[in-house]
Amino acid sequence: MKIEQIYTGCLAQGAYYIESNGEVAIIDPLREVQPYVSKATAAGAKIKYIFETHFHADFVSGHVTLAEKTGAPIVFGPNANPSFKAHIAKDGEVFQLGDITITLLHTPGHTMESSCYLLKDKNGKDYALFSGDTLFLGDVGRPDLAQKAAHMTQEQLAGLLFDSLRTKVMTLADDVIVYPAHGAGSACGKNLSKETVGTIGEQKATNYALRANMTKEEFVKEVTDGLLPPPAYFPMNVKLNKEGYENVETIISEAKAFDAKTFELVANETDALILDVRHQDDFEKGHIPKSIFIGIDGGFAPWVGALILDYKQPILLVTPEGREEETITRLARVGYDNTIGYLEGSFEAWKNAGLEYDTLESVSAEKLEEKINENAKVFDVRKPGEYTAEHIVDVPSTPLDFINDHLAEFPKEEEFYLHCAGGYRSVIAASILKARGYHNVINVLGGFSAIKNTGIKTTNYVCPSTLK
Repeated sequence: MKIEQIYTGCLAQGAYYIESNGEVAIIDPLREVQPYVSKATAAGAKIKYIFETHFHADFVSGHVTLAEKTGAPIVFGPNANPSFKAHIAKDGEVFQLGDITITLLHTPGHTMESSCYLLKDKNGKDYALFSGDTLFLGDVGRPDLAQKAAHMTQEQLAGLLFDSLRTKVMTLADDVIVYPAHGAGSACGKNLSKETVGTIGEQKATNYALRANMTKEEFVKEVTDGLLPPPAYFPMNVKLNKEGYENVETIISEAKAFDAKTFELVANETDALILDVRHQDDFEKGHIPKSIFIGIDGGFAPWVGALILDYKQPILLVTPEGREEETITRLARVGYDNTIGYLEGSFEAWKNAGLEYDTLESVSAEKLEEKINENAKVFDVRKPGEYTAEHIVDVPSTPLDFINDHLAEFPKEEEFYLHCAGGYRSVIAASILKARGYHNVINVLGGFSAIKNTGIKTTNYVCPSTLK
């Protein structure tokens, strides 16, 4: 038996490759599926099942394409009603895979079709639980995402989740391995661990939502408390996962390489969004006017989903050379399929063509200290929890996630400064503001990490885990 967790840091997502005696099951695959097919082929094995824990909201799964390529059935739990052919399993249904079995445990609460998959070894012993978004390490799935589809309140869904955990998950032996669908960084929970593999026993001992003496009322209150609004792209991803989508290989093949002059012409003719995914330092030194920065080496896909509200928006890319296909693929992972092309030769080709470009002014934290003493306007674009834990005194919270809601707060006629934790998000925010005509924005290098090493007055630190 072989179990491989295929973890994607950008999405904080775990897909799983399970192989036994020449047969393979894939759980929650990413949209680009050829790596799973190649892995099975190299092992001389056949993909027999594609298991989905639920209709994912934070990424587009590869189940439809993988089924087309392999002929393997897509398996969902009860209550699922996809537009494509799938096997809707019963609670407790058993699937034979080589010498092992996989049992579907219906665990509604995060969504109504949410299910876990219990792997039993060749001796019939419970070995591992693939817990989807029902149980994370340190947390459980948020119960507010499926309210509309389930015609239930988040409190009612949380109550179902409490029952699912108590009757299907916490009854398992302490040594059963837990393989969750997500880790820290995912918006599918609020307290996820950085660890990506654990055990039932560890979770019973450390997970706030699995306390043995917890009442349902306490569970509902704690699980629903402090939930931030879900990213705007979540409903669109659910729709694609229910109804199907285009093969990502087709999307990649249709994107064209444009020289600089043609790139400019296409941008003007199509009203496409120019998305620059190079490092923030490179963007600061020079970028195409009105382009938006979201760096490929940061939390790329979730920020695209949170900030580009129209998923059908035509997109033109400026990428590091050689990373064009990777960028198109990672956009498609969260449902942004309308990449029409990219700048061949990257930004250097634009400069070499003599075309106009813009820059972003940045200053050190030490320089910011001087400016603050001169009453400069400063804005903090970190998440609300980071801000509440510690921030510059008298500086407002204007989170990047909701930057469009705060536009009226930024001055158009005078200089102002943006900071995040380290510099990535503040450059994203600055690029959005510059594209909207705020040309006096200045980025703070090193963000709050650098600010804390200056004499700038900050509030007393409050541990986020103590905040309610």
